[in-house]
Formats: sequence, C-alpha cells, structure tokens
Amino acid sequence: MIADMQALTDNARDPEKIRHSLIQVALDYLAVGIDPQKSTILVQSQIPALPELTQHYSNLVTVSRLNRNPTVKTEIKQKNFGQSVPVGFAMYPISQAADITAFKATTVPVGDDQEPMLEQTREIVRSFNSIYKENILVEPEGYFPPKGMGRIPGLDGNAKMSKSLGNAIYLSDDADTIQKKVMSMYTDPNHIHVQDPGQVAGNTVFTYLDIFDPDKQKVADLKAEYQHGGLGDVKIKKYLNDVLQAELKPIRDRRHQYESDIAGVYDILKAGSAHANEVANQTLKEVRDAIGINYFG
Repeated sequence: MIADMQALTDNARDPEKIRHSLIQVALDYLAVGIDPQKSTILVQSQIPALPELTQHYSNLVTVSRLNRNPTVKTEIKQKNFGQSVPVGFAMYPISQAADITAFKATTVPVGDDQEPMLEQTREIVRSFNSIYKENILVEPEGYFPPKGMGRIPGLDGNAKMSKSLGNAIYLSDDADTIQKKVMSMYTDPNHIHVQDPGQVAGNTVFTYLDIFDPDKQKVADLKAEYQHGGLGDVKIKKYLNDVLQAELKPIRDRRHQYESDIAGVYDILKAGSAHANEVANQTLKEVRDAIGINYFG
C-alpha cells in the first residue's frame, strides 16, 4: 500500500508533495523487487471503503486510548505539533486498522516501533467482533525483523532513517550522493585519533554493517580492531560505502528501468487498486451487515 491519505494528515497544505511522492514510492517498491504479479500494490486514497471502515472503528476507540499510543506520542513530538495536532494525524492508528482489516491480513510485517499500532488494531478487531457478535474481522499477528534490524537509525544516529527527518539514503540516490552521505555519518564522537579505542555500541556505521554486510566475520574483525584502536572512521566508512554501493546498484538500475515508463507504473497502481477495491468492498459489506446499516440490501 502507498498510504497517501495518511501522508496528508500532516501535509494537507502541500498536496503537491504527496502527488510527487506517490510515484517515487511506487518506483521504490518496484525497484526493490516487489512483483505486482504476486503482491498487490495499491493507493490508499483510491479505496473508498477504507475511510468508512475508519469511521466505524473510531466509534470503538476512546480519545484517551489514542493518546496513550507511544508511537503516536513520539511522532507528535518529532513533528513539533505541540497542542496543534491534526485530528486526522491523531486518528491514524485507527486508519491503519482499516488498512489491515479491509484485506483480512493474517500477518503484518512491521518494525518494532509499529508494534503499538498493531496491538491497537487487534483491540479494535476484538471489540468489533465482540460487540456485533460476528467473527468478521481477522486479528492479525506481527512479523518482526531480526533483533536489532527493526529500525534503521538515521545517518545522524538519531531516531530512525526517515525522509521526513532528512537523515536518509534514498533508493534514487546516485553513487556519489551515497558516498557523501556515508562519509558524513555519525560514529563515536570520542574516537578522535586512529589509535584511540572506539565504541561500537551506538555507532551508526557498525549498525549499518551489521544489517547490510553479508560477511559477518569481517564485521566482527572490524569491530574488534576498532575497539582495540588502530582503525580510523574514514577507513570504516569507505568500507561501508563499498558494501552499500554493491547492495544498492541493482536496485538503482531497476528503478531507472521503471522510470523510463511512468505510464506503465501508473497502470500497475491502477490495476492493484482495482483488485484491492473488490476485496475491501466485500469486507465493508460484511461490516455494514454486522452493524445493521445495510438498509437497502
């Protein structure tokens, strides 16, 4: 799913940004290997059942419960909303519940920071099925990445890598841009001289190596050398750059191929959204039937 409606919750005054980002996200999905013949790629705003499901679910969730969601609280702080939190943004955990349940997902891939969202979805499912005495909605389970890989830190070492926070490597970045970003990455601020022992814990460069370098023994050796002293930040960053370039080049090449046929990408989104509508509309019908508001059949 490309969650353009969710993106509008804090970008309502800049819809052009969302329109531009839509195709960029689609290109990223296709570039990393998501096959539209196997996985439906849909646009959230093109599924009318989703906002109606959100409305029905919102009647089952209290404001205080929304305010207790730790992920929402963190994001509100990051975005500097203060007391001016858009209602749509505060409600997006409910919207996510609609996104999941509309398609009766049984397993949802999520990062660690999204676990509270998934739990809120499960609460909504249990409440709905209990209140309306119908076992319509599916209570999903989370599929979490290996420990330590659920959240990639930003280049600055803070929070998670995010376009909105400006601390990310983009799949569209060329080789030179990636190298510049890697060379600016946060390491150990106390590792001033090459011969100084360095800290590996919290060192963003080593976090990335743990995630992206398939040669785990090499990473272990580099960590030992860095902690002992004698391995400089420049050298380790150059090594990380080589690892990332090897990982990202085939992705970038596929992205360029899709960029040459934007009309074809829109066709993929249109077809995926059409298929998603069929599934979501059936779920909405079942929800309306359970509530008793399908007055006209």
